[in-house]
Amino acid sequence: MPSCLVHTGDESVTLSAATVKRLLERGDGDAALLYLALLRHQGTVPPRSLAGELRWDRSRIEAAEAVLRELGLVAPAETPPAPAEERPVYQRSEVAERLEESGAFQALVRAVEGKLGKKLTTADVGVLLGLTDYLGLPEDVVYLLVCHCAERVSRRFGPGRRPGMKQIEKEGYAWARMGIDTQSAADAYLRAYARRQGALPQYMRALQLGDRYPAPSEEKYLLSWQEMGFPPEAVALAYDKTMLKCHELKWAYCNGILKRWHEAGLHTAEEIQAGDRPAARRAEGQLSGDTDREMRRYMQDLHRNRR
Repeated sequence: MPSCLVHTGDESVTLSAATVKRLLERGDGDAALLYLALLRHQGTVPPRSLAGELRWDRSRIEAAEAVLRELGLVAPAETPPAPAEERPVYQRSEVAERLEESGAFQALVRAVEGKLGKKLTTADVGVLLGLTDYLGLPEDVVYLLVCHCAERVSRRFGPGRRPGMKQIEKEGYAWARMGIDTQSAADAYLRAYARRQGALPQYMRALQLGDRYPAPSEEKYLLSWQEMGFPPEAVALAYDKTMLKCHELKWAYCNGILKRWHEAGLHTAEEIQAGDRPAARRAEGQLSGDTDREMRRYMQDLHRNRR
């Protein structure tokens, strides 16, 4: 923002002559409007979050933002803040205005109500408005997000259970931080998520925990082991070592074993069995090799002396 920008109590703004000159020379009306909207919010919101206020689609606001970035009037987009740090609060009038003016937002609210099986309150609709306006997530991506949250809660707690709007909001901020802001990106993420979830029963069986669904803290360990590249067979080896040492499954101890293997570049069962032999066995193997070499030299000397 220009250093000479002045904000008054009535929300009026002042542009520097240099800024006006750059905008006029560029001749891009959308860029100028977006800049004015940013000034109105005193630069405290990311440009893409103003798509709803300006009634623009995503491609239009991204083009205007790119122009402002070229002109040096906005900085590159920052990571959206977590809900606990900063979350917009929408008044009833703002929610009503959006419902009246945006058919796409109306359709999103109806679809979410159908998915969650309840009538959304003003605060609930405000959460959706925050995801679309503040984070700039398109309506179709927000609906995929809601479906994902609903399926996850139903799978863990049984049919009929539904996620709360706070859960949906938290996941929405996570998606924004990961850059999941298009339908194709959401589809790719959900496919990868489904693959990871589909493999969890194999890991639970490797840990002798049967077919039950893992608890959230257990799931966190299992997913991190998948990300490190360990198949269930490798986790079974770590489980065996854990049981020998602790006589029970201690997740932190098992995780420590796997982290050491990961740091050593050992991931498959074959790599682990070959590269994680106890020191005594390695020394024994080295001793055996030395003995063999000495025996060969002895036999060679004996053969020469007999000639």
